[in-house]
Amino acid sequence: MSTGPTPRSGLTRRPGLGRLRAVGTPLHLACLGFVALVVLAALLAPWAAPDDPNAVDLGNALAGPSADHPLGVDAAGRDTLSRLLLGARTSLLGPLGVVVFSTVAGVLVGLVAGWRGGWLDSVLSRSTELVFAFPGMLLAILIVSVQGEGLLAPVLALAIAYLPYVSRLTRSLVLAERTRPYVSAYLVQGHSAAQICLRHVLPNIAPIVLAQSTINFGYALMDLAGLSFLGLGVPALTPDWGRMVFDGQTAIQHGYPLSAILPCLLIVLTVVAFNVVGERWADRVARRAA
Repeated sequence: MSTGPTPRSGLTRRPGLGRLRAVGTPLHLACLGFVALVVLAALLAPWAAPDDPNAVDLGNALAGPSADHPLGVDAAGRDTLSRLLLGARTSLLGPLGVVVFSTVAGVLVGLVAGWRGGWLDSVLSRSTELVFAFPGMLLAILIVSVQGEGLLAPVLALAIAYLPYVSRLTRSLVLAERTRPYVSAYLVQGHSAAQICLRHVLPNIAPIVLAQSTINFGYALMDLAGLSFLGLGVPALTPDWGRMVFDGQTAIQHGYPLSAILPCLLIVLTVVAFNVVGERWADRVARRAA
């Protein structure tokens, strides 16, 4: 993670300008606004969708934008806008599950390994390195091929694959925190290791871990969209951006690429937005720690 420059003293700023700069650059603000817009669209999708996302109208297949269908329809005559809105729910819910599970489990493993050290640290570190060496997408494909279609199997597989990233980061942070004077002071006062870790060490490392998890969210979204594109993610009738790209291949062949380009564009923009927000958060945390 990169660290940003520290502001020089003695600079004269307009009232409120420093506060605006503390919020972020225009790119960061734009990405933050886009993330908020996507989340809001996912929350309001059942009420905002103008049509049933699974309503098939073969007589109107591949029709262009109109008053009834602002973004046109796909090869099955389904409204593209409705499927994009409902697909935002699935496309965000899956990565959220990956991030929550991998963060909670990774923090627990890294916290124990970094605090206890010794043979337990060696066992946990070697175990996470073993998982690290196994490609996450390959693990997801293997589990989905056994369990069948659905969101749960790829989410669990990718959560296991992302766990080493969080655990290794947490372990390194805990090792650094353990040497700080406040930890020794609490130990002398008779506080238990669990109390020190949960009440003091964990809150101190939480911002950096959450910044990494925000970045992981974007990568998880891209991986799950890839699995849906391969037909290994959500069921065929479930609106999902990755599945929409797969279904839009037929439309592209007939010269109507809108139903495939739009979900693809949303995937790219959402991944980039989450990465920019996560990197900005990490930079701010690094500057405060410097």
